[in-house]
Amino acid sequence: MSRILTVTLNPALDLATQTPHVHPDRKLRCAAPRMDPGGGGVNVSRAIARLGGTSLPLVALGGAAGAEYAALLTAEGLTPQALGPSLPTRTNLTVTEGDSGHEYRFVLPGPTWQTQDIDQALSTIRATAQAGDLLVPSGSLPPGVPQDIFLTLNATLSPQGVRMILDTSGPALGAAAHQTTNAPLEVLRMDLHEAETLAARPLPSPADRAAVARDLVLRDVARIVAISGGAQGTVVASDQGAWSCAAPKVPVVSRVGAGDSFVGAMTLALHRGDSAAQACAWGVAAASAAVMTPGTALCDKAQTEACLAQVPITAL
Repeated sequence: MSRILTVTLNPALDLATQTPHVHPDRKLRCAAPRMDPGGGGVNVSRAIARLGGTSLPLVALGGAAGAEYAALLTAEGLTPQALGPSLPTRTNLTVTEGDSGHEYRFVLPGPTWQTQDIDQALSTIRATAQAGDLLVPSGSLPPGVPQDIFLTLNATLSPQGVRMILDTSGPALGAAAHQTTNAPLEVLRMDLHEAETLAARPLPSPADRAAVARDLVLRDVARIVAISGGAQGTVVASDQGAWSCAAPKVPVVSRVGAGDSFVGAMTLALHRGDSAAQACAWGVAAASAAVMTPGTALCDKAQTEACLAQVPITAL
């Protein structure tokens, strides 16, 4: 039976708090922090669980923060599998300024990986993934890890029937968009800014974004390409066509976790056999539900289902 496996190489113990106003050069009294296990892949697993699905999170954990991280995952009903490297887990901080509602996100880089750490993690992933599985690497890469690590992994696992859903950015996205391995990804997801950087031009309309997504599909970079535009909605393309999924208008409390909620919902929908357009609509609904939650909280199932009814799908 096929499974969903998520991969997080650079997890972070996410702390979220609030202070009335951010001033330089003085102590800022903050509210009690909320702690969540963060990092793209784990957040995808958490979103899938909140939507009623199951997945296996493969995570690189170590140190005191790593132990706290694992305990938080277990409390949410998830059973993380260690990737092998036991380097210290980083901590990130999000501070909301109460007076203005502005969020300040402080993101640390994580420990530097050595060759043996990379080899150990790749060996664990290869040994765990099976034919039919959806493999979802997501989030930033630790220092020392090559930008094309997941393309190399996909070239090995794709012929074995493992389908990769990749959510990445920066040089890693550039490497994915220009890959020549003849092993297309199942899904490549990016946000609008990343798509514009990749295309080296503005993409103001859904049709402009669809052209970029179609080109990536035609070049066998991925079978499905999704370009998320936040409140502007998301465009998705496959060999069956291209569609725009408009985002419902919802009150925004925090944008943290919206992208991971999108990937989690889309992955779960594809896993149960939904079309690319339907899966994209689920992703948009989950992202909309996520922005209505505070701090590092993710999507809620009931709210996602309510938002789904407000996501029109338009063929492009």
